[in-house]
Amino acid sequence: MTPPGEITLPVTLAVLGAGFLHALWNAMLKSAAGEPLLDTALIVAGSSVVALVFLPFVPFPPSVAWPFMALSAVIHFAYYITLAGAYRRGDLSFAYPLMRGVAPLIVTLLGVVFLGEHPTGAMLAGIALISLGILVIAWYASGRHTPAAAGWALANAAIIAVYTLVDGAGTRASGNAASYVCWLIFLEGLPYLAWIRWTRGRHAFDYVGARWRRGIAGGAASLAAYGIALWAMTRAPVAVVAALREVSVLFAAAIGALVLKEGFGWPRIAGAAAVVAGVAALRL
Repeated sequence: MTPPGEITLPVTLAVLGAGFLHALWNAMLKSAAGEPLLDTALIVAGSSVVALVFLPFVPFPPSVAWPFMALSAVIHFAYYITLAGAYRRGDLSFAYPLMRGVAPLIVTLLGVVFLGEHPTGAMLAGIALISLGILVIAWYASGRHTPAAAGWALANAAIIAVYTLVDGAGTRASGNAASYVCWLIFLEGLPYLAWIRWTRGRHAFDYVGARWRRGIAGGAASLAAYGIALWAMTRAPVAVVAALREVSVLFAAAIGALVLKEGFGWPRIAGAAAVVAGVAALRL
């Protein structure tokens, strides 16, 4: 399949909306008062339940899509582990931008090799500006900047890049983004939840059951955010969508500053300006 070559305004707006939803469920995860691994399990369980509700209404994925989903499920297991590790050791305003800012750069490089995508000069400038702005937002975040938090966040960024490429290719191969994402989200949650049950015992499921409303809300936001992003990858280069959806960092930084009281400041405003300039460059 020939990769799409541009991103339209409707797709741009849809991806920005997905970015807000992504920041929202990450803020719900970070703001929870419990154990990060169990709070992650809460969101994973919620997204699997929401996906299960939609399964009767989407086509069964073609055989060509299943290897991608199987590989993605394994990668997402590592994603959830490193995500919880980053949030256990660092603030949302630091860990989240670092994870999301590095990933588009990796996606851009790997997309050329594995998907045959060749971004234009304007696209490369936009991706670079968005990533640079996001990293500035992370660097000047208040709160904990421990080497451990940075290490877990960078590991998560590499994992994000890999599953983005796998799912971008898988969605294009499947021919139906809704089908792919619903089946993927439903299936990928099962190994992680089984691992949580095995390592944490019955207490883990009691914890999730007592907070099921929060899990459903966060899970729905997670499913919608990723579904929109995968749909966009069938209509625009994966690297461009990966960079554009990371504008979620602006939403996360605002939530961190206004709701979680993690601070913002002028350097981070400059980073936000770079992100906006990057979005504008993608639309040139």
